[in-house]
Amino acid sequence: MIDHFSLGGDLDIRRLGYGTAQLAGQPGYWGPRGPAADAVAVLRRAVERGVTLIDTADNYGPSVAEELVAEALHPYPAHLVIATKGGVVRTSSSAWHIDGRPASLRAMCEASLRRLRVDRIDLYQLHRLDPQVPLADQLGTLAELRSEGKVRHVGLDTITAEDLTRALDLDIVPIASVQNLYNLLDRTSDPLLKLCEQHGIAFLPWFPLGNGALTEDPVCASVARAHDATPGQIALAWLLHHSPVLCPTPGTGSLAHLEENLDAGAVRLTAEELARLDGLTPQG
Repeated sequence: MIDHFSLGGDLDIRRLGYGTAQLAGQPGYWGPRGPAADAVAVLRRAVERGVTLIDTADNYGPSVAEELVAEALHPYPAHLVIATKGGVVRTSSSAWHIDGRPASLRAMCEASLRRLRVDRIDLYQLHRLDPQVPLADQLGTLAELRSEGKVRHVGLDTITAEDLTRALDLDIVPIASVQNLYNLLDRTSDPLLKLCEQHGIAFLPWFPLGNGALTEDPVCASVARAHDATPGQIALAWLLHHSPVLCPTPGTGSLAHLEENLDAGAVRLTAEELARLDGLTPQG
């Protein structure tokens, strides 16, 4: 199992990263989760443990998560890659409004630059494709931001294999990453994963722990016992073994849970264990 990935061909990252959604309030990633000092401690510990990819978004809070990243980690270590997202506007804990208009994307990106206190965002991901705006216009705006030096690499969130094929065929801006629902118990994005493998594109799975469902799976629990691990650690280890482009960024607001998640990187699954886990859900 390879522990590192070359994001966009020029940013070396450890494949097991950290996602910041859980630093915002629940439900709906709305408002702060708790004292800022707790979030700052988790972020700093993640980097101390060797995390080199921090994944956030402008609408976690909104704005809360990005501001916490800057408070905790700025000035950023040279090896740290900060990824954020834009393209969705929040007006309440349950209201998500897709907005891929060029002027809106530009304004969102520039606001993220200010909150993160950087001149260039390492990975800027379009949080959702806007069906009301031509894809070429959305990608064209990201290409402009990249040519202006405000964005280093571009990614897409919650797409299909067909969407990625369209984006690649348009050839407006290189796609360095995708971010989709994917975990041990939900592999509906397998066609997209295969396309990412073919093109060397990072796949950042969201809900990599199955949103709690893995704790009830007997096969996962059995493998976990054999490694003196938790089912969540086995789920993360499976992702790292399953494909070299999978780069999970599990999130948590708990120091103890952070340590547990990051310890999953040391779990080495046998071929027999991988076969048992692979058999849990259909492959496609």
